Amino acid sequence: MSPPAAGAIELRPLGNTGLNVSSLGFGASPLGNVFGNVSEEEALAAVRRAFRLGINFFDTSPYYGGTLSEKVLGKALKALGVARDQYIVSTKCGRYKEGFDFSAERVTRSIGESLERLQLDYVDILHCHDIEFGSLDQIVNETIPALVKLKEAGKARFIGITGLPLQIFTYVLDRVPQGTVDVVMSYCHYSINDSTLEDLLPYLKRKGVGVISASPLAMGLLTEPGPPEWHPASPELKAACRAAASYCKGKGKNISKIAIQYSLANAEISTILVGMKSVAQVEENVAAATEVTATASGKEEETLSEISNILKHVKNQTWPSGNDTQQS
Repeated sequence: MSPPAAGAIELRPLGNTGLNVSSLGFGASPLGNVFGNVSEEEALAAVRRAFRLGINFFDTSPYYGGTLSEKVLGKALKALGVARDQYIVSTKCGRYKEGFDFSAERVTRSIGESLERLQLDYVDILHCHDIEFGSLDQIVNETIPALVKLKEAGKARFIGITGLPLQIFTYVLDRVPQGTVDVVMSYCHYSINDSTLEDLLPYLKRKGVGVISASPLAMGLLTEPGPPEWHPASPELKAACRAAASYCKGKGKNISKIAIQYSLANAEISTILVGMKSVAQVEENVAAATEVTATASGKEEETLSEISNILKHVKNQTWPSGNDTQQS
């Protein structure tokens, strides 16, 4: 398969890594059946379609589906039949189906297991997964030094950290030498209902850190069907998002499309990571990323303004980190 045609999706620099990532990234957690069963055929077709439409960034974790997501993504990427430098892969360590383990020994073993499942010699980014569930001092003094050794060994090109509370990023970045952590992945903090990541962007830029923002749909809050039952948001926030989705539907609009476009509009964020599990989802999300004309944009501004008004009383209302979240 030849590389995708240029210009389909905008490419953006990822901090100081030298990587240029598609502004829309493929979140592979759904390939681990965490949001309903996905056949291998559907999964492979979704990855193939994403790549053909210009998505070059694929993210997974051994936690998603108890390693299933990594296995399926690995098979799908191999089936593309393209040179390794045509796509960018990130996986994670420290969070597993069995629980959390940020020890140097476990994260070192973890990357070997992940590479085998992904059928790769290296990953582009190795993230320390949901670090708020561990000791941040252990992350600083033990885990990240272990990841640096893995980087030096060529198993990962760059190092990242992920989590929900924004203060974890400054805690770690202020305690490691600049340039040690290359990327942060935040989730649910740059969407229509919560834009608190914006306040952190100047700091991250000064630190030379690339920014990945996951879940612009707020783990399903900003969708017509609504969030899964386990979603940790308050009843008040869920009700407001339901009202916003209903308003959009009444206007013949899709709240998810508007939410993705809202998140993509900030060029300081390198890539917006969206979970995908079918060709239809891929095409819908890519359309949202590429169908931004001046006319359409003007019409969406009006709708976005009304959505923002509906959500005003719950703006930036967050929730505690929970063990059930699959997005980060």
